Amino acid sequence: MNWLTARILGALAVLLLFVPAANAATRQQELDQLVTKYHQLRQFNGTVLVADDKGLIHKKGYGFANFEWKVPHTPDTKFRLASITKQFTATVILQLVAEGKLGLDDKVSKHLPDYRKDTGDRVTITHLLNHTSGIPSYTSAPTFFPNDSRDPYTVADFVKKFASGDLQFEPGSKFAYNNSGYFLLGAIIEKVTGKTYAQALQERIFAPLGMRSSGYDVAATVLPKRASGYELGPDGYVNAPYLDMSLPYAAGSLYSTVEDLFLWDRALYTDKVLPAALKQQMFTPGLDQYGFGWTMRSIKLNDGKTELPIITHSGGINGFSTLIVRAPERKELVVLLDNTSRGDKLMELAQGLFSVLHGIPPQQPRKSIAEVVMAAASKAPVAEAIATYRTLKATKASEYDFSEGQLNNVGYQLLRSGRVADAIEVFKLNVEMFPKEGNPYDSLAEAYLASGNKEQSLVNYRKAVELDPKNTGAAQKVRELEKPATTKATP
Repeated sequence: MNWLTARILGALAVLLLFVPAANAATRQQELDQLVTKYHQLRQFNGTVLVADDKGLIHKKGYGFANFEWKVPHTPDTKFRLASITKQFTATVILQLVAEGKLGLDDKVSKHLPDYRKDTGDRVTITHLLNHTSGIPSYTSAPTFFPNDSRDPYTVADFVKKFASGDLQFEPGSKFAYNNSGYFLLGAIIEKVTGKTYAQALQERIFAPLGMRSSGYDVAATVLPKRASGYELGPDGYVNAPYLDMSLPYAAGSLYSTVEDLFLWDRALYTDKVLPAALKQQMFTPGLDQYGFGWTMRSIKLNDGKTELPIITHSGGINGFSTLIVRAPERKELVVLLDNTSRGDKLMELAQGLFSVLHGIPPQQPRKSIAEVVMAAASKAPVAEAIATYRTLKATKASEYDFSEGQLNNVGYQLLRSGRVADAIEVFKLNVEMFPKEGNPYDSLAEAYLASGNKEQSLVNYRKAVELDPKNTGAAQKVRELEKPATTKATP
């Protein structure tokens, strides 16, 4: 009997050793299957990393880093991070605070004496960090991308031309996401350290943490394993428009890999990069739940009930979309780096991946109605494309993604290609479908303005602000359009 009991107990012990491994393998398979489905629908093309408190669970590349040469993605593919850069900029600023070299309440003019004094004496470092400065964001200017985004600038020249506009509101009173603010933070880092922004990041963060595949992206550099950037058009993928990387700068010019971002995430659970008190400040939400380079909020998992507190930031730059999501309660991490501009799907995919980690069946991706409508609009009058949308919504609503961003995507593709009248019709349809959302009205207003119809543009910008009072860009447009037209004085 003792011998039999010992055999049974031994078998149970072996079984218990295999169960966690089997569960981990099943979970990894679920994660892989979910990402694969997004990839098959052309809703994700890039690399993925998923981790928890025990370490890495899943890392893999999906699709091509370069479509021309059919070079596959691997976990060490380098991507432009876009606005994920901001958390690194914020960290260096807080390191300088810890060293007593600047203060969070310091005025901009203290460290950039050549900056316009009327604004520089009112805006603090904190205002720049949490997007409450009121300085206009250069990427919001309608002429910036078509006219200026291909041209190199020195830091000083760029600050003077693009980051020195009149304040749009009293500093500290409102939140308005602001690339100009983070550009200024980069200039301050250079002034205080006496080094370039790229050198400061390398010496203070990347080298100490062993992030050997991260740095400042310079187009001229031959950078091994750098992904090319693409956009998905009606006829397939096209190369993304060129962008001079001196322009995103401290707001968006870094590159990295999912593996390096895993090292970064783990370091943030220690005091390697920042003292605990300043790290806590970085992760304390202010207006619009934004801290310093991070957003703090909760997401719902795919059971529709489970709330998961997260620390996150996304990024979007010509050809690239990025997302890092940290769930500190169980040290869970999802990193998604995409080189086909599919930022519209990254958080949805992340929610599915976190659902798998929590034992919740993930929501499966649906086909994009935007692709169907755009394909129809490229071959037939826009009225036929709109009719296709209505038919599919009435007959196959569960098969396609009919969310608000879908038609918005189509409208902007048409707008960029010069089909302004068609874009207006698509945006009007989106307003009809989502009459209580502010963003469709904002987009319709932009299209009317592009057509020269200022009256209808103003009507829709007003509606956008009414539905979303936080839309400071629309509010600024309302003020501009309400100004009486100036007439030339007769000689």
